[in-house]
Amino acid sequence: MKKVGIVIAACACVAILCGGFFLLKDRMSGGAEKETQPTRIQKIITRDMENNYPATPREVIKLYNKIIDIYYGEEYTDEEFDSLLDQAQALMDEELVANNPKADYKQAVEAEKANYKERSFKIRQSSVCDSNEVEYKTDDKTGDKLAYVMASYFTEEKKEFDKTYQMYVLRKDKDGKWKILTYYKIDGKTSGDEDDE
Repeated sequence: MKKVGIVIAACACVAILCGGFFLLKDRMSGGAEKETQPTRIQKIITRDMENNYPATPREVIKLYNKIIDIYYGEEYTDEEFDSLLDQAQALMDEELVANNPKADYKQAVEAEKANYKERSFKIRQSSVCDSNEVEYKTDDKTGDKLAYVMASYFTEEKKEFDKTYQMYVLRKDKDGKWKILTYYKIDGKTSGDEDDE
């Protein structure tokens, strides 16, 4: 009878040890998977803009807003910053890029980031209008296809909150991609005002 009890106890110990080993191994491999997940910055800077360009004007602005959120709200290396600038300019119309070359654009972003820091200004949330609110037009003079996309920005400055609105005008290029031609501040609000994060 004692031998049966010893055998049962030994089997139980082996089962507990094996279970503990597999549980530990599972946790360790799960942690390794989490470490290899790309960061928000990496997802943007490694995106292939030739083969994975945003399909709609709204998607272009959503991606541009993610880049803006990173510019002013996250830490990044010089190399990552350079790649972010490239990705942002890939979303811009050639006319906008010509009037805003990379060196000038970089300087403007750096100056604005320093200004935001000095003022304790933060973009807390950005939203893009609903798909049915995107307005499509054809330029009578040039025949260019244009899209108007409204975005909103919920901001904080020294513990005071505000909401601003911006209109983005996009032009369809020769490859059928929607590119940011210009943008300007407006009064108004989107019907959805949803968080696109």
